Amino acid sequence: MPKSKTKTKTPIYVGIDISKAQLDVWISDKHGQFTNDEEGHDKLVRFLERFPIEVIVMEATGGLEIAVAIALSEAQHPVAIVNPRRVRDYAKAIGRLAKTDKIDAQVLALFGEATKLEAQQLPSEAQRRLRAMVARRRQILTMLGAERSRLNSVREPEIRASIEEVIDTLKKQLTQIDDDSDKELRESPIWRSKVELLQSVPGIGPVSAKTLLAELPELGQVNNKEIAMLAGVAPLNRDSGKQKGRRTTWGGRSSVRAVLYMAAMSAVRFNPLIRIFYDRLVENGRPKRVALVASMRKLLTILNAMVRDGAHWIAPPDSA
Repeated sequence: MPKSKTKTKTPIYVGIDISKAQLDVWISDKHGQFTNDEEGHDKLVRFLERFPIEVIVMEATGGLEIAVAIALSEAQHPVAIVNPRRVRDYAKAIGRLAKTDKIDAQVLALFGEATKLEAQQLPSEAQRRLRAMVARRRQILTMLGAERSRLNSVREPEIRASIEEVIDTLKKQLTQIDDDSDKELRESPIWRSKVELLQSVPGIGPVSAKTLLAELPELGQVNNKEIAMLAGVAPLNRDSGKQKGRRTTWGGRSSVRAVLYMAAMSAVRFNPLIRIFYDRLVENGRPKRVALVASMRKLLTILNAMVRDGAHWIAPPDSA
């Protein structure tokens, strides 16, 4: 990376494209590379100290971004981690169809400047541990489902014994990961109180509460429209001219949307407020699938308000 002799006074948006081995950095119309390891992170931190940075933009890359984001944040550099889909859509809109690490870094910087992106507060170490445990639990459940499917299609005793052994191991790991995440929550008074608050709502069980805490930390800190967008349950317009398209939901955090779906399925049966809401939509001619998604959104807005106000669930007076 070329050295800068003078400090520019204009706030700079920095783009960092992250791969397993290296970091491609675009800053002030220049491109440079650093190794994606502790030594490279230290060099990057020291280099960026000479610039008046508005925000450093990087994509969520399945965890590769975490170490460098933490290093930058600990050095008081403003960091924003964005959804890759938003950046791809922006690149198409400005005609940047070619794709190299250098171009990707530049597009990230341009995206940050064009959208006036703001820095984010990164998850704490405890938050990252809980998120990793919740993600690992999903992985184990996926593997369990795959092994059980194989067991149903195999007759050979030796193969069945092998599959059953793997299933037993996965069950033990599932129990262990649940115990570990429960311990993590018990040891944090703030999280413990939030879990109790969330689970006071009919339809929200332990898995839903853990997932919401781990993967939707914005709960209670943003408005209802923003939280619905983050979870992918906000209805989006598809209109053009006089044509009015159907409102659809897409994007957001799929893991959060999945637990909200299961929670809404339970709430439609056992939560009087959600049940009345769902039944009214169906009676008014809405398809059941649409009514269920609306119930997911309704449930989420209730949870958002409860966490914001620190208030436990109170059943409607006429629900008895």
